Amino acid sequence: MNDQYEYVPHRLLGRYVRDIASGVEGMLMAVINENVSDSDVYERWMELAYIRNASGREFTTAVTNVQPAYDQPQTDRSRRDGRSV
Repeated sequence: MNDQYEYVPHRLLGRYVRDIASGVEGMLMAVINENVSDSDVYERWMELAYIRNASGREFTTAVTNVQPAYDQPQTDRSRRDGRSV
């Protein structure tokens, strides 16, 4: 059991997403294939999504619970950009 985790590419990294299990929205910060076993004998690997919510606190959920949040909040740049109107 050398590595306890590995980073996994995901199409929604850095985007605003929703955790369908809790309904909480935030920025997808990382997807990690992580050994969640508490045993040295057996390994149990799961892909976990790390989401940072509006308060800045990160939480994890199964990557299968992550979906794009289409009602994205406006960033300062999009509010200032007159061309997007």
